[in-house]
Amino acid sequence: MDNKINEIRRKISVLRAEMTLVEAAIREQVNRDLDCSEASYRLMAMRAEVAELIKRWRAAGGDDRLPTVRERLSRTYRDRLSANADAKAIAGVKPDKGKPSRVGTGPK
Repeated sequence: MDNKINEIRRKISVLRAEMTLVEAAIREQVNRDLDCSEASYRLMAMRAEVAELIKRWRAAGGDDRLPTVRERLSRTYRDRLSANADAKAIAGVKPDKGKPSRVGTGPK
């Protein structure tokens, strides 16, 4: 049963990744003033498929709380910030403390 739940979660993750690509294509088409109806229909079909997969996931015993889009985006942003800070710490880079002072550039 756990394999089935994990398989469904993987499918959901793959679909969400594909959806971001389709959304980007839609934005690009809208920015160029092109018809985006085909991509929009594809995106709606993907959303319906994700909803169906979530129903199957819950029916199979998946009882974890799924994060909202806002939670996923904020967590991703926080993860990037902490990873960036960790990378700087490993590299030995000191954090900036404001603008660097200019010595000797003032009026005399």
